[in-house]
Amino acid sequence: MKINENTQISGKKIVLVPYDRCHVLKYHEWMKSEELQALTASEPLSLQQEYEMQQSWRLDEKKCTFIVLDSEVYNSNHHDEISSMVGDVNLFFNEPDFPHSAEIEIMIAEPWARGQGRGKEALCSMMRYGTDKLGIQRFTAKVGLANNTSLRLFEKIGFREISRSEIFQEVTLELPVSEELLKTLILQTPCYSIEDHIK
Repeated sequence: MKINENTQISGKKIVLVPYDRCHVLKYHEWMKSEELQALTASEPLSLQQEYEMQQSWRLDEKKCTFIVLDSEVYNSNHHDEISSMVGDVNLFFNEPDFPHSAEIEIMIAEPWARGQGRGKEALCSMMRYGTDKLGIQRFTAKVGLANNTSLRLFEKIGFREISRSEIFQEVTLELPVSEELLKTLILQTPCYSIEDHIK
């Protein structure tokens, strides 16, 4: 999505930057992991396919993607994004009948970065950006039945199950945007700020 190509979102534990060509090699290494493939229901791609996907997502107005950086590593390593990468967070506008609805995904790929609140802050920051800047009125999420960590994370924020598929082994969750949700997102992201992303 072109709208976020020069946008950086900073928080307490995380920094979100647009998914750029320089991130592809490390992202590709992550996605060789069978664990991550299973958790994200992804198929492994060749490096060339990964570069092509990054470029197509950058231009696709129905996909908004940020790389999640660890803020401590980022700030102590002279803003080196590659060494700071821990995951990604995405919005997909894939319901033509509901243009203000978006599916949200979060992945914390680095095992050392999990279980310490980075995923929650990245998710809430992306949701705040989505409501403020993209006009989202409803969020959905699809989570693997076996991915209990992600299910708990989404449920803590307020998502509720609306369907499940035994065939695809996933649960679909939904959360309408309300005044209560907006207050929750502000409380969960006290250090939230948007600035220009300087490459």
